Amino acid sequence: MKSLKLHQGNILDIFSANTETELNLPFVESGISAGFPSPALDFIDLSIDLNKHLIKHPSATFYGRVKGDSLKNAGIENGDLLIIDRSIEPTNGKIAVCYIDGEFTAKRIQINKDEILLIPENENYQTLKVTADNNFLIWGIVTHVIKNV
Repeated sequence: MKSLKLHQGNILDIFSANTETELNLPFVESGISAGFPSPALDFIDLSIDLNKHLIKHPSATFYGRVKGDSLKNAGIENGDLLIIDRSIEPTNGKIAVCYIDGEFTAKRIQINKDEILLIPENENYQTLKVTADNNFLIWGIVTHVIKNV
């Protein structure tokens, strides 16, 4: 089953996660040296399935493709792929995918007694204070980021 595009927006595209397939990839358990090359790479015999490693709650997991740079200081950049888990309880400091006034956005959340703040990780953007006038939902929590390098 192919991943389905559920939402296309200016800030984030949302896709369903397909976890029905397996793809075992070679895995270097001992780590990969960033200094001198390791001859151990010639003897790879382990594998990893990224579906099983990255997705803990398949029915509540979605992907989001980042558009923009409001989270660049958190290491999340334009084109990166977010793994979003809707079953995780939102807590302060987490990167959340939120639905606000008809658009998805990803920001760091701060939940206070009387307000919710959506905090960018880029000094060129303003913190957004969610008010009763906003159509707002914390849609899911980002669990992993797959870099677009």
